[in-house]
Amino acid sequence: MSYLVPSEFVTKMVDAGEAKVFMSTRDTLIRAYMAGAILALAAVFAITIAVQTGSPLIGAILFPVGFCMLYLMGFDLLTGVFVLVPLALIDKRPGVTMGGVLRNWGLVFLGNFGGALTVAFMMAFVFTYGFSIEPGPVGQKIATIGEARTVGYAQYGAAGWFTIFIRGMLGNWMVSMGVVGAMISTSVSGKVIAMWMPIMLFFAMTFEHSVVNMFLFPFGLIIGADFSIMDYFVWNEIPTVLGNLVGGIAFTGLTLYTTHVRTAPKRSL
Repeated sequence: MSYLVPSEFVTKMVDAGEAKVFMSTRDTLIRAYMAGAILALAAVFAITIAVQTGSPLIGAILFPVGFCMLYLMGFDLLTGVFVLVPLALIDKRPGVTMGGVLRNWGLVFLGNFGGALTVAFMMAFVFTYGFSIEPGPVGQKIATIGEARTVGYAQYGAAGWFTIFIRGMLGNWMVSMGVVGAMISTSVSGKVIAMWMPIMLFFAMTFEHSVVNMFLFPFGLIIGADFSIMDYFVWNEIPTVLGNLVGGIAFTGLTLYTTHVRTAPKRSL
């Protein structure tokens, strides 16, 4: 599978983070928009399969197809840049500043949201034949997800908010492993296998992912699910984004960088 050792692919992670800081606004937005749209379609696909088969596990097994597609095309997810871009700052790459990191995150957030929202409107139109009928079983399932993962958390107050935050940490721990997986091989098959495993785990465990949620919750709101825009942001998107940031950089980015780039001195005999 043309496997690269950790010291090689972690250096590639830092190089990728540096490149994203200096990418043009246009390219950053386009790549993020496409990533959000493709991941949204993958979510619809996985939920459709789960509803049709009655097995969420089958949906989780197949969901990574969208993630693999978008990363092989070079598109960017917010959860990915949360891990890669800070490494360029930590590594003190020339010209990389905190302002550049925040600029990248902001643009990718906007692009991802735009892509996911576009697919949300398109799929809501498709499921309801132009809003002329009630959504079918898949649309109804997506709506119930939105309700359960907003007002369902809100009833527990601060404990519910921190539950989402932790689920967001766990979510991007796995998703960022998929981002890294795209770098550990020089062959397409090796990249796909390495990406598939952690993404399947994330979806099967129903952890929180900010970009997937950019589709699920707006879709639910469009077809009339019983929660508000404020519920969505306060009781899901904000804690999920924060959890994704902390989980990705702490569990994946810093651990790999610290032990494979800035390694500790060797123990003396």
